[in-house]
Amino acid sequence: MKPALQLRLGQSLALTPQLQQAIRLLQLSRPELELELNAALEANPLLETEEPDADEAELEGLDDYATEASQDETGDDAVEAYDEVRAEEPLDLDRGDYRSNSGPGEDGALPQDAAPEDLRDHLLWQLNLTPMPERDRAIATAIIDAIDDDGYLVESDEALCSAVAALHAVTAAEVEAVRRRVQQFDPLGVGSRNLAECLTVQLGALEHDTPGLPLAKTLVGEHLELLARKDRAQMCQLLHVGDADFDTALALVRSLSPKPGAGHATGKAEYVAPDAYARKIGGRWQVVLASDCQPRLGINEHYAGLIAKAQRDDASYLKGQLQEARWLIKSLKTRAETMLKVARAIVSAQEAFLEFGPEAMRPLVLRDVAEELGMHESTISRVTTRKYLHTPRGTFEFKQFFSSGVTTSDGGVASATAIQAMIRKLIDEERPSQPLSDQGLTVELNRRGINVARRTVAKYREALNIPSSNDRSRIGAR
Repeated sequence: MKPALQLRLGQSLALTPQLQQAIRLLQLSRPELELELNAALEANPLLETEEPDADEAELEGLDDYATEASQDETGDDAVEAYDEVRAEEPLDLDRGDYRSNSGPGEDGALPQDAAPEDLRDHLLWQLNLTPMPERDRAIATAIIDAIDDDGYLVESDEALCSAVAALHAVTAAEVEAVRRRVQQFDPLGVGSRNLAECLTVQLGALEHDTPGLPLAKTLVGEHLELLARKDRAQMCQLLHVGDADFDTALALVRSLSPKPGAGHATGKAEYVAPDAYARKIGGRWQVVLASDCQPRLGINEHYAGLIAKAQRDDASYLKGQLQEARWLIKSLKTRAETMLKVARAIVSAQEAFLEFGPEAMRPLVLRDVAEELGMHESTISRVTTRKYLHTPRGTFEFKQFFSSGVTTSDGGVASATAIQAMIRKLIDEERPSQPLSDQGLTVELNRRGINVARRTVAKYREALNIPSSNDRSRIGAR
């Protein structure tokens, strides 16, 4: 065969350092982001903080004016002007000018402490939003209970079968099938039995044309111990690959998480500062990001100007720092844009809750928002974790607006949150001497068109920390 040159067109998605950084920043809470940026500012001389210019300050003042004007009947013109100005510069202005501090807000609400969420809570939340038969759901719950803090499954299939035996007789094959589904939860690879399997699951979620992916799978699946010895020359010879191909695959492996559960370790409750605000202005619900949700970072022009004058080594160092600074600034912009899109989608879906309260909460799952925004469900899960939305009804974590649904008699669907609110209201209105049993609550809910089983009512009541009817009867008799 004669050598020849061919021109081919194709598309590929590479897990570039910039993309890795954007994904990592997306899942950070505000305190974690502040620590990350402080470290970046100390390490990179090309980065500096920026103060808002006069034009931005003037437009932030317009936020206050529009908010106040919208509260009286003659504020329509001001609101229209406010919307027009925002349309000209959506990203910068959507940060808003609401301030978070340690005192009460302008609506009189005091700051709240965040309830610590461990890995199990995070996985159970996703399980509740995943359509699954009751049999598989029981297996998944047992699997999640057996996952350690690092994200690995420590129980055997036989032990898991025994854990579910009181509810269902299941086989090891069924347990394995459900475990494969749990491994696709966020964080990817959770529920794996060893490091090789965990990394393989994470690699399996990447696009097929990701550079270095086939070799990375081979390294993880067959040569993990040899890879740990860092014998580069031996591995290149063994796999018959060049240095460049090996480096690409190795960088891909190093970008994975060997302990997927490490980011969800239980710690001290952190102070909650809202990441976004939802307000009704001019009859419409609008969402803005907190003013300091997207830190103002810029390029230090003094050091940037030295690149052309510096010696070769110094110029190379400064160019590298300049590229990293630009990547970080762009990643922060992407983070803010994604958070804003998700917050707006949540508010749009849950306007009834904002208007009428928990009983009007509609069913919403990660897939709904992911499909609407054209994103992956794992991305939505990252955005909704430890991000908070301030509303007239209080400050809520994004994920609290998601819940599974139960069918109603008219063919509609009621969210689990709405049903819990109904249960609480029924119990609040009951006569202390004759508290409603779980069966009584079920009958009342069924009468209102909510097709829910007694065991589901009992589960929701327990989730609300409400005692049983017998316990409430004894309490009322005292």
